[in-house]
Amino acid sequence: METLFYLLVFLQILMGAYLIWQCVQWLGYVRRRLQTDPGFYAPRVAVLCPCKGIEPGLERNLVSLTEFERQNYEIFFILASATDSARSIIDRVVKSSRVKAHVVIAGNPNGCSEKVNNLRAAIEQLDPEFEVLVFTDSDGRPGKTWLHHLVAPLGDSRIGATTTMRWFIPNRSNLPTALLAAWNAPVVTMLSEKGKNFCWGGGTAIRRSNFEQSGVLDEWKNSVSDDYSLTAALERTNRSIVFLPECLTLSYVETDFQGLLEFTNRQVLITRVYAEKAWGPAAATHLLYCLTLLFGALLILGDVFAQRPAFHLVTLTFLPLLLSAIRSSLRLIGVTEALSAARSQITGQAWIYVLLTLFIPFLYVVNFANSLVTRKVRWRGVTYVLVGPQQTRVI
Repeated sequence: METLFYLLVFLQILMGAYLIWQCVQWLGYVRRRLQTDPGFYAPRVAVLCPCKGIEPGLERNLVSLTEFERQNYEIFFILASATDSARSIIDRVVKSSRVKAHVVIAGNPNGCSEKVNNLRAAIEQLDPEFEVLVFTDSDGRPGKTWLHHLVAPLGDSRIGATTTMRWFIPNRSNLPTALLAAWNAPVVTMLSEKGKNFCWGGGTAIRRSNFEQSGVLDEWKNSVSDDYSLTAALERTNRSIVFLPECLTLSYVETDFQGLLEFTNRQVLITRVYAEKAWGPAAATHLLYCLTLLFGALLILGDVFAQRPAFHLVTLTFLPLLLSAIRSSLRLIGVTEALSAARSQITGQAWIYVLLTLFIPFLYVVNFANSLVTRKVRWRGVTYVLVGPQQTRVI
């Protein structure tokens, strides 16, 4: 067992050093992007925001979509049902909006998720004058320059789409909410300058011509995942996806343990179904990390009970934690620079993004295990069976 532990530590050191190097590169890219002029491309934009139910800060989130600067756009709030509990808030935001805002009722889905059905229904009704489509979520709170920075790079017609990622800030001081914020934090560094990026449904911009030529509406017909299916359509047509860290989106969250597991299990299962090549290495990486810590703890306890020196085991067990903390700290530096307006809030909860993140792989292992035994996910009150990337059953 001790030999296996040494081997695991060696692998963790190699992997940790490589991931730190990647994080340093990521931080350099963030800083270059923050110094980059976005350009002057300002086409007619349709901002599409699917909504369902009441969530923390919903009205303030939706109002932020009406406050974008330097962009010619209209907003489309999309609901599956006219009786949705969010309707009164949306109507209030539409009435007070300084830009033209619409409410679209999409109806119930058939063979796809409500979110995908909402987006398809809204896009099919759009006037041809809209040159760019922007997808966002109702739980995000982007800044005033967000839309311009997200859309302007599309002035380069070689770009397939631009995208960004969310950053969770806990609205409550309970453990499940902190765990959710820590669980989400590493996802930010999965997107990079030259890596194989994916579209995030809460912040993606695409030329309408690219959207149509890539056949996204067909890809969405039987899909649960709007973003992974959009990514697949763009990859099939060899169109690039550019990550824009300057557009990182704040999301104020609160949850309980049931909500934490529902969200994290759903994300990992969707990844397994729609991006299995990413799911496999991620599962192996998190499992090896957890095994290293568990073996180290068992060996340390064995030496302590046997009254043998355990300092060398403590040191080796601590090394993967130290490397992980360094990565988390580099990530936090980049995020606070990109989200400078929220720097004090984020740094005030740095323990979540640096210390708590050290133990998040154990939650990920639970998520990966769940994705091996079920194809069911629950999303905003609806249960789906993910038969495959092109086959979804709504329960």
